[in-house]
Amino acid sequence: MLGLNKKANTLLGIDISSTSVKLLELSRSGSRYKVEAYAVEPLPPNAVVEKNIAELEGVGQALTRVLAKAKTSARMVAVAVAGSAVITKTIEMEAGLSDDELENQLKIEADQYIPYPLEEVAIDFEVQGVSARNPERVEVLLAACRKENVEVREAALALAGLTAKVVDVEAYALERAYSLMLPQLGAGQDDLTVAVVDVGATMTTLSVLHGGKTIYTREQLFGGRQLTEEIQRRYGLSVEEAGLAKKQGGLPDDYESEVLQPFKDAVVQQVSRSLQFFFAAGQFNEVDYILLAGGTASIADLDRLIQQKIGTPTLVANPFADMALSGKVNAGALASDAPSLMIACGLAMRSFD
Repeated sequence: MLGLNKKANTLLGIDISSTSVKLLELSRSGSRYKVEAYAVEPLPPNAVVEKNIAELEGVGQALTRVLAKAKTSARMVAVAVAGSAVITKTIEMEAGLSDDELENQLKIEADQYIPYPLEEVAIDFEVQGVSARNPERVEVLLAACRKENVEVREAALALAGLTAKVVDVEAYALERAYSLMLPQLGAGQDDLTVAVVDVGATMTTLSVLHGGKTIYTREQLFGGRQLTEEIQRRYGLSVEEAGLAKKQGGLPDDYESEVLQPFKDAVVQQVSRSLQFFFAAGQFNEVDYILLAGGTASIADLDRLIQQKIGTPTLVANPFADMALSGKVNAGALASDAPSLMIACGLAMRSFD
């Protein structure tokens, strides 16, 4: 009986990005996590545009394939919406209210913080703790997102026979996965300021965490697709061939110097520029570490180049470094996909809340 029950609580972390869907299933015994299943499946071109699902069918079919690949029986899912689609605000409320009272009160107050009609918005909240300024009040984090952003994700999952149990925000999923990496960053982790640079296919997101909480995020249009397009252009390949060659090699000798190196330099420039925006925004003028995430982070020596040019210790994100793996998980494939699985990992961790 217990075994059945345990399975029922498992949430698959599913990250729907602009070029692929990524699935991860975790279990935990004591404080140690284990990767039970994982798979990545490419999406049809333009099925997801700037983190919005444009083609429901295409995404639903990719989800069906990723499930089959992962060989998992779990059907409950934690999925995320992009930070840019979410409005968050910390507001002070009277202490001692029940959840229902808080919710009713928030619905009355939410109007002044949210620029959409309330009937079009999904709202959630979490009590953060007692207000530092007034012990009779609590700080409540309000998160709001247009319902259509949530509903389109639920609809895509439903096409694959999946149910969304949790709709999270990408930034919070990232925070959760980041917490697994703290041991890799050595002593005095509590007040570290760490820049997580997620270089996806079309979008680069800088998230700066201080004391484990996100204090700054910025998205810019730049990503690995630029490298794929340059390979296509120079060597006359299709998108699929270029994407494969980028991962598996086999390109002409001039690829390293003529195509890859200029792209790596462009990544360094983007990281440097994103950090300058962060420093210009206020209280920090340095970060302790840079963590590279996203598919582009797997490019050999990119971390070394960034560290050398920017002068900040740089690591490739791997939230699975201390995890056990089930027999059906290919360790080599997981290690190479690890930097792009940060959000899926943070979502899968919702199983243990």
